[in-house]
Formats: sequence, structure tokens, C-alpha cells
Amino acid sequence: MNMLILAEINIRIMEDRFRSLTIFEFQSRFPDDEACYTYLSELKWGNGFRCPQCGHTNYCSGKRKHDRQCTRCHRISSPTSGTLFHKVKFSILKAFYIVYYVSTNTKGISSTELSRKLGLRQKTCWLFKMKVMKAMESSGNNKIEGNTEVDETVVGGQEEGVVGRKNNKKKLVVFAIERKGKGVSRMYGKVIQHSSAKELGDFMKATISPSANIKTDQWTGYKPLRHDFENLVQVKSGKKGNNFPDLHRAIMIFKSWIRGIHHNVGYLQLYIDEYCYRFNRSNMKEGLFENLMMRMINKPPCSYKQIIA
Repeated sequence: MNMLILAEINIRIMEDRFRSLTIFEFQSRFPDDEACYTYLSELKWGNGFRCPQCGHTNYCSGKRKHDRQCTRCHRISSPTSGTLFHKVKFSILKAFYIVYYVSTNTKGISSTELSRKLGLRQKTCWLFKMKVMKAMESSGNNKIEGNTEVDETVVGGQEEGVVGRKNNKKKLVVFAIERKGKGVSRMYGKVIQHSSAKELGDFMKATISPSANIKTDQWTGYKPLRHDFENLVQVKSGKKGNNFPDLHRAIMIFKSWIRGIHHNVGYLQLYIDEYCYRFNRSNMKEGLFENLMMRMINKPPCSYKQIIA
């Protein structure tokens, strides 16, 4: 049995064990730090240990219960090392609670609310929530392939003398949706500095299949992209964007969400990633917590300086 099949079996087992967690089930499964470290060990090394320094697969016990020490180079790895849980300054159980609340609150949860629930400083909750949101970044492995609409918008409060694609404190964002039936099945977005063919093209190449049926407005920045997307058509936006009703509705809902929970456009890309992660999994009623935990394990550490940069 190859490693890919073993990995798939392991993921299915984990999903079956932690399917549809209510708050009571979560508390039962994770009563203390010990249970959390055991779970992280299973996620990280369920398919076998590999030393991050030399690649050796044999290990012995480390100084602490869940640590593993490479028998070749003697490097010690913990369940949190090399992950977004790296150097967590507070209880790992409370870190799990933050992942749980972020993944299960459909409208999102503010760091102020997390602080109130967990008895941690607001800034502490904000920083770790940023790390959770970092795990929500698109992998780029599931590109839009069907009927697609693309457009840019600005996010932020009204500014005097600033109209259209121009912006000062507001952020320029390009969004793409996949239309399926009468609704929207997927959505991606990216903060851009300019609505140039290069920036628009970089976003579209990362999120949309070259064979997708793409409709966008008549902005000149999209015209050169016909070389990369053979089914791209440009039409008039129409009065109040009537030719793109689904896309504009999706954008308006996003703007309402960010105003209701976060009140500003600082670190906007992370909030776009969070929203799109939720939106794209809105039909996935089970396994969100496990999916996000696996992403937290697979992402490298991210420091406070990296986040604010």
C-alpha cells in the first residue's frame, strides 16, 4: 500500500473521529493540553516521521513526552515545531479554541470576542487569529474552470475627490467568481496596487483555468489577457453593473461582512482569504475544523513581524 493511499485513509479516519464538532463534543475530545498535543502528533506524524533537517525516518523519544529526536542528526522536533502553532505563548488548548471558534462561526469572530471568551489579551488573540487566517490562504490547486466573472472594486470608506478605480486609503481588490446554476459556487479575491494587465493577469492565472469561460467588463487591462484565456469576453458593465449581478452581489456581501465584524481594511488580504475560505466551503457542513487544523500543521511558522509586514 503506497504512501498516498495511507495518507487518504488517515485523513478519512481523522475526519470520522472529529466530524461535526459541537462545542460540547469539542470540549469532550480536547479537555486539556495533553489531548491537544496527542492530536497534533497524530496529524503531523500519522504517516510516519521524517526529520525536517536531514530527512531521516528513524527517531527516538525526546525530552518531552510528544517530542521526537532524529537518530541520525539528533534534531528534536515537537508537535508544534515547523507549524503555525510554533512558539505559542499561551495554552495550546486555548489555541485550539481559537481555531475552533474561527472555523465554526459562519460570520467570523473578532479578536475582542475571542479575548472575552478565553481570558487572553486582545492583541494575543488578534495575532494568533491572523495565523489561523494565514492557514486559510488558497492553495491554488483548485482553479475555477466553469463560467467565470471577474471585476475589481475598492474596499474602504468614502473618500472625497476619489472615484472609480482610483484610491487613496481605500484598497483596490480584484474578485473572481464561478457561476453554477443560478448561484455562485466559488470565489477568490486579491488586493492589487494597480488594475494593470500584469496584476490582473497574475491573479487570474493563479485562480482561473485557461479554458474557463470568462466574462469581464471593458476595462483595457483585461484585453491583453485574451492571449492567456482563449474564452475571455468583454462586455459593458451596464447600468449599476446589471450585466454582472451575481458578481456584484457577492462583492457587496463581502463588504457587508468585513464592515460588520472587522470595521477596517487593515491586513485586508488575510480577511479576503478568510471570507473566500468560508464561502468556498459553505456547502461543506462537516470537517471544517479538521481541514483548518491540517492547514495549520502544513503551513510554516509565521512571526508577528511577518504578519504586520
